[in-house]
Amino acid sequence: MADDWTRAMVADRLELAAEVMKSLPPVRPQGYFNAWPDYASSFGDQVGQEPRLKKPLPSPRMMTEADEAMLWLRWVDKDIGQILWARSNRWPWKKVCWHYAISRPTARRRYEYGLAVIALRLNGKTVQRKRSMEFVIGQTV
Repeated sequence: MADDWTRAMVADRLELAAEVMKSLPPVRPQGYFNAWPDYASSFGDQVGQEPRLKKPLPSPRMMTEADEAMLWLRWVDKDIGQILWARSNRWPWKKVCWHYAISRPTARRRYEYGLAVIALRLNGKTVQRKRSMEFVIGQTV
C-alpha cells in the first residue's frame, strides 16, 4: 500500500495549512472602512523604492486541504493538537517548551505521537489508548 500516510506527509500538510491561514487577509469588523484620503506620492517619493508585491490568495484546493488538515487536530488531545499547530506555524522548540511548560524531549515525543495518531487514522487504523506513545509512533514511518 504505497498510498499510506506517513508522519512526514501529515507534518507537511499541517505546515501547508498554517501557511494558507497566514496568507488570508485579516479579519476585520463589519463596516470597517478608512476615512483618510489616499496619499498622493510624487515620482521623487517613489525613486529607489522596491515595489510592494501582494501575495496571491490561496487556491480553492489549497483552502480545502487546509480545512481538512485543521480538522485532523480534533483526533488528538488538546495539548498535543496545540503543539502540532505551534510547530506547523514554525515555532522553535524552545518557544514551544516555554509556552507549554514541558521539556524538549516531552514536546518532541508528543509531537511525534500526534503525527502518528493522525497518520494511523488517515490510514484507516484504530489507535489503542492502552498502548504507549513509543508503540504508536513505531507503527508509522
